[in-house]
Parts: sequence; structure tokens; C-alpha cells
Amino acid sequence: MAQQKTIDASSSQALPVVRDIGIAELRQALSRGFADFMAKPSHLILIVLIYPIVGSFMMRATFGYDILPLLFPLIAGFTLIGPLAAVGLYEISRRREKGLDVSYWNAFDVIKSPSVPAIAAIGLLQMVIYFMWLGAAQVIYDATFGGKVPENLTQFIIEVVTTPHGWALLVVGSLVGFLFAVLVLSISAVSFPLLLDRDIGAVAAIQTSVRAFVANPKTMLLWGFIVAVSLVLGCIPLFVGLAVVMPVLGHTTWHIYRIAVEPE
Repeated sequence: MAQQKTIDASSSQALPVVRDIGIAELRQALSRGFADFMAKPSHLILIVLIYPIVGSFMMRATFGYDILPLLFPLIAGFTLIGPLAAVGLYEISRRREKGLDVSYWNAFDVIKSPSVPAIAAIGLLQMVIYFMWLGAAQVIYDATFGGKVPENLTQFIIEVVTTPHGWALLVVGSLVGFLFAVLVLSISAVSFPLLLDRDIGAVAAIQTSVRAFVANPKTMLLWGFIVAVSLVLGCIPLFVGLAVVMPVLGHTTWHIYRIAVEPE
């Protein structure tokens, strides 16, 4: 497989080498991620329950503050902050790969990592992008619906799927959301797992992630599509499905990193 290697402009240390990966490698990572979940599912339940709770809170807040049009952008935003929320899952996969003992509490060993400041920095960047997405979604809604607040969810859905301005909202919103998703995917595809594995700094981690994305655009976009569809399906039954979807995706992300980035 072809490999790439560049030099970090901020230091003389070479950036990690990235590999070309295809659908076969993505399938392998998914298989390993599911195996991690099946091997230690009891240790992940309390972690992934955070997502149903947060999701339910978002839905309640949406209905309570008359910002119903932002309900879908709020839920879709899970794909933008998911890589940060899954850091504990990467740690569990890392320990299992090394043959170490794994328990629920090992997910919190992330706080002992020397890369915590870098992880926090990229996490903050993701949160900024998330709120930029919500702002963009509000602007798109105001431009297509004139700022009108629907009376209830049923009315809103009917207007979206049966009216020209609803179709415009769907098309423009989807295109803009896709751009935000690609941005986040490119900077976080392997950056968080890389920081857990090596202390190389936030800038180098993002550079490596972007290089891995550029080297494998079709595979990474397919991975992003799988993530988006899985999260949507997980949200349908009152977010309960995320208790399975989130850990599997989190573990798979670790294995994508291990396949896409050459070990030291």
C-alpha cells in the first residue's frame, strides 16, 4: 500500500505515516469494533447512557423553548461531537488490543494521558464547529420559512415534506450539514485515537487526520455515511439504540486509526 509522510513545520519530528485503506480494511475495522463491544459490553452501558440522556434533554429543551426547527440539527450534531464523546471507548479498545485488563473504570484513564490538553483543544474546536452548524441551521430556516415557528412537530414535518420552502430547507440544510460533517470527519477521523496512542500535540494530530482523509477520501466518506446512518437509526427509538451504536462506532474508530496510521 502507498504511504505518505510529511514533516511538521513546527518541529523537526516527522508526522506519523498514513496508509491507503479500502472497503476491505473498513469492514475489518467494523468487525473488530463489534468484537470489542461484544467482549466487554457491560463496561460500556453507563458511558453510552450519557447520549440518550443528553438527547432526551435536547428534545425537551427544543419543545420548551419554541425552537422546534432546530431539533434535527441538534440531533444531527451528534456526528460533530461524537468523536470527542467516544474517547473513553478508544481507551478500552487500546487496552484490549494490548492484552491489558479492561474494566468500566478504564474508560476514565483518558484523564491520565499526557495528551489531555491536546484532546481538550480539539474537543473545543469541535464544539465551536457544532455551534456554528446550529447557527447556520437557524439562518437557513429563517431564509426558507421566514422565521415562522410551527405550532407542533406534525405541522412542521408536513410543511417540510410537502411545500417548496420545505424542500428548499431540506436541500440547502443537507448540503451545508454535509460540509460541516466532512470538516469534522477530516480533523477527527484518527486524531483522538492518535493522541491516546502518542503524545504528538493537537496540530500534528489534526494534520495526520486530514492527511489520512485526503489519502482515502472514498473510504472515509463511506465511513462518515455509516456513522450518520447508524446514529439516525440509534436515535429513532427514543435514543436507546445509541447504547449499542455509540460503542460499536467508537471501537471501530480506534481500529480505523490502527489500520490507517503506521505504528511507531
